[in-house]
Amino acid sequence: MSLDLYIGNKNYSSWSLRPWLLLKHLDIPFTEHMVSVAGRDYNPALRPVAANARVPCLHVDGFQIWESLAIAEYLAEQYPDLWPTDPKARARARSISAEMHSGFANLRKAMPMNLKFQLKGKPADAAVQRDIDRIVEIWTEARTQFATPDDPYLFGAFSVADGMYAPITWRFHIYNVPLPPVASAYRDALLAHPAMQEWYAAALQETEAHAHYDDLAMEYGGSR
Repeated sequence: MSLDLYIGNKNYSSWSLRPWLLLKHLDIPFTEHMVSVAGRDYNPALRPVAANARVPCLHVDGFQIWESLAIAEYLAEQYPDLWPTDPKARARARSISAEMHSGFANLRKAMPMNLKFQLKGKPADAAVQRDIDRIVEIWTEARTQFATPDDPYLFGAFSVADGMYAPITWRFHIYNVPLPPVASAYRDALLAHPAMQEWYAAALQETEAHAHYDDLAMEYGGSR
C-alpha cells in the first residue's frame, strides 16, 4: 500500500499537522508532499491533489481522503488503538475531536499558527477567552476522568484526540497563553512528542513567508 500525504507549510498549516503527527506516531511509512498555503480559502491549484482543493489530503494507492478528521478515522480503522478502548472514553474522545474540527473559530482567527514566533502575548478578548476556557475545560476533564497522573496524554495513551489538539498546543505556546496546571502540563507533554519536535525543527527551516499570517500573529501576540 502506497501512502502519500499532501500538506501545507509546516510553519503555518495547523490542519496538516494532525494527520502527519498520527502517521509519524504510528511509524507508518508515507511520502510527504508540501504545497503552499498562500491563502485560507478554496484554492483551485490544489484540485489535482485534493478534491476539496485544500490540504491535508491523504492518497492511499492514489485514492484521496481529505479533511483531517476523516484521515484520522481511516487510520483508526487500520490501527484501532488510535481511539481509547473504553467505550465511554472513546465516545468522549470522538466528541472532543469533532468539537475541535468544527469549533474555536475565534481563537483560530486571532492566533494563527506561526511556529517561528515566540510572542509575549496579551490578554485575549472575550470571544477568544471563551474558546481558551473551553479547551482548558476539555483537557482538564479528559485528564482527570480518563487518564492517570503518570499518563502524558488526554486519555492515557496517545489517541486521535491528541492529534486533533496538537495545533492548539503550539498556539498556546506561541502566544504565551496562561494555563492552569493540568492544561499546561498536557501542553508541555504533547509539545515534547518526538514528532512534534520534528515538525517544529522543519518549520524553522522553511523560507516561505506570508505577511498576512505574520502580521496577524504580531498584532495579537505583541512583541517577540
